[in-house]
Amino acid sequence: MAQSASKTCEVCVSAPGSHYCIDCEEYYCENCKFVHNRQKLSRNHQFQEASDRIPEGKSRCSEHKEELSLICNTCNAQICTRCVTGKHNGHTFSQIVDVIVQLREDNETKLRDKTNEANQNIKKIEESLNVFDNSVESVIKDINDEGNMIKRMVDTSVAQMIALVKEQSKKEKDKLMNMLSDAKSVLDGGHTLDRKRNELDKTRHDGSLVQKINNLKEEIDKLHINSLPEFPNISFSRKSVAEDDIRQLIGTYNMSNCAPVLEKKEQRHGKLYRCSGCG
Repeated sequence: MAQSASKTCEVCVSAPGSHYCIDCEEYYCENCKFVHNRQKLSRNHQFQEASDRIPEGKSRCSEHKEELSLICNTCNAQICTRCVTGKHNGHTFSQIVDVIVQLREDNETKLRDKTNEANQNIKKIEESLNVFDNSVESVIKDINDEGNMIKRMVDTSVAQMIALVKEQSKKEKDKLMNMLSDAKSVLDGGHTLDRKRNELDKTRHDGSLVQKINNLKEEIDKLHINSLPEFPNISFSRKSVAEDDIRQLIGTYNMSNCAPVLEKKEQRHGKLYRCSGCG
């Protein structure tokens, strides 16, 4: 039994028992504690300073008043050595110290396994985050690339349409300019003939004047006024384009949480990013 009053080492029974083994419920001096911790069965025992706690006496069997040093595996109860031949006869037993050691080892193993699993999960999550971030950047790049391609196609189509408008409008404008030139020529000819007419009006009326007037009449008849065709017209008809129409030109993307690793799947109008387990 522990000597709580003197606190003497219960192993060498000479040095002060400054350390208390919680598992053995005994006091140990510094040297005996060191030896105790070196032994296989007690290397995991826990100590506390003797001054921090005055331990109670060891548990005793209520029937035989002996120390409870065994565990009946059949009944899951703490017993003394005399109980083995009594009502626990034929049962299986384990040393309490061994059970404590085994339980501690089991707890240590389970805790180590769980912490290892948690570390593995953290590693997988961090790797998944990195892969996901890279996939997001890749999707954004693909969207920008496809948008820029569509912009270039629109710019090219606009430039081609403008060039065609200029080419066709030049042809029509050249026709109008030729018509304008002809009309000005007729106008100039009319002014010239009108001056001749005014001069003839001032001459003496005789037989020669008749001939001159007839000649003027022939010239006036030859003055040809072209009929005007339909003048060209140009207009632009706008198309009603909605935001959804623009979206139809761009590829699609898909975000799934079925698996942490994403892969690219080619589609007709772009790249679809899908979960590797979705098919």
